[in-house]
Amino acid sequence: MREVISVHIGQAGVQIGNNCWELYCIEHGLDASGGLYDKMDGGYPMSSELGHYRSRGEMSMTSFGNAGFSSSHSSCDFPPKDDMTSDGFGSFFMESSDGSYTPRALMVDLEPTVIDEVRTGPYKKLYAPSYLVSGNEDAANNFARGYYTTGKSILERVKDPLIKMAESSDKLQGFMMYHSFGGGTGSGFHSLLSQELSNEFPKLSKIEIAVFPSPMMSTGIVEPYNSVLTTNSTLDSSQCVFLADNEALHGICNSKLDIPSPNYGHLNRILAQTVVSITASIRFKGSLNTDFSDFQNNLVPFPRIHFPMMSYAPLSSSSSYVNHAVTDITRECFADSNRLMKCQMENGMYISCCLLYRGDVAPKDINDAISKIKERKTIRFVDWSPTGFKIGINALSSNDKRLEMNSTKRSLCMIYNTTAIQEAWAKLNVKYRLLLSKKAFLHWYIAEGMCEQEFDLARENVLQLQSEYNNL
Repeated sequence: MREVISVHIGQAGVQIGNNCWELYCIEHGLDASGGLYDKMDGGYPMSSELGHYRSRGEMSMTSFGNAGFSSSHSSCDFPPKDDMTSDGFGSFFMESSDGSYTPRALMVDLEPTVIDEVRTGPYKKLYAPSYLVSGNEDAANNFARGYYTTGKSILERVKDPLIKMAESSDKLQGFMMYHSFGGGTGSGFHSLLSQELSNEFPKLSKIEIAVFPSPMMSTGIVEPYNSVLTTNSTLDSSQCVFLADNEALHGICNSKLDIPSPNYGHLNRILAQTVVSITASIRFKGSLNTDFSDFQNNLVPFPRIHFPMMSYAPLSSSSSYVNHAVTDITRECFADSNRLMKCQMENGMYISCCLLYRGDVAPKDINDAISKIKERKTIRFVDWSPTGFKIGINALSSNDKRLEMNSTKRSLCMIYNTTAIQEAWAKLNVKYRLLLSKKAFLHWYIAEGMCEQEFDLARENVLQLQSEYNNL
């Protein structure tokens, strides 16, 4: 068995995690207590409630134009139990003594409010109590509190259960960490824990799902400090960091889902739906991105160039039924309106690109869709990178009914590395420089044990990262 341990850090990480695990339960036929639904006993979830179930199909990959393409699909109304309890299923869930299943996950926040919501929420029986960790005071939106002071006071309470979970694993692949760049816990404590896990498990990979600060939707004036400091602290300890931002997610709700005033719950559900699609190949035994190392091999050309982005299609409200063809969802994923992070792709080139299809998708239709995409002059790859697309197919379709998204037989998650991301680093570096030039709020950080030199070193490192992307 190839286990994956998920670590949800801070308010953003925990709330995104709540949505992810709810979807994981739906896809694997688990109820809110971690029990398996029994179709024979009439207790199985209805597809009208939980979306369309299909049995797993073997994944296939190819670089179009260079290799063959094959895929096997089978269909049924519900996911078979041997799928639900397979090694892929066991990668994300572990069996309890009473026969129920619990996530291989730990949730942590430096203050109790968000964790208490999990402890008392509808999925309270799903999580093992020892893997819900909270402190008594928050990080006050301060990287230094999460990294140097408040975070250190809770570190052992987080490390001990993680080590216990890791030691009980058969063949641990690595850690999947969820957090925000801008918050004190999501930046500071994440950096501290990431470094500790690298020391404890130096050969294991760490994949991150991270919320990048939004240009027009800032949650705190010191977000640039926290974001640059956490990037600097974890550049050498993370292998692949998938980025999203709230402004892009907000735009999707407005323009695609007809949600005029979205809240963070709506944004988190879009991100969770995308993450669940990314991990489908691990949970349902595919052949593309079935191992953590595959994400790095397929997306990351150099160790520091490890910040891919995500797109998802279709994104349409339940009030407008559209039969989305493979060509349509492929085209939509290359549109700015379907990206989970604001980025002007016309200013950049693709370094790598994986297209992860789910549902009723035929290889021939993918060939046709890719051919049409290649005809567009605006989609450019760097000269030294192969122009082929890595392709995955999974027969299990995915729908999140809570989001009021249109039911669809097929969907696509696109994950890609691009030089256009340097624009986001450039904007972040400008805001960071402005704050630092005035020494604004520096005393908050210095009071927690930091020195000014650390700010200068962090800025130089992230400027270098921006330059490396720009020079590809």
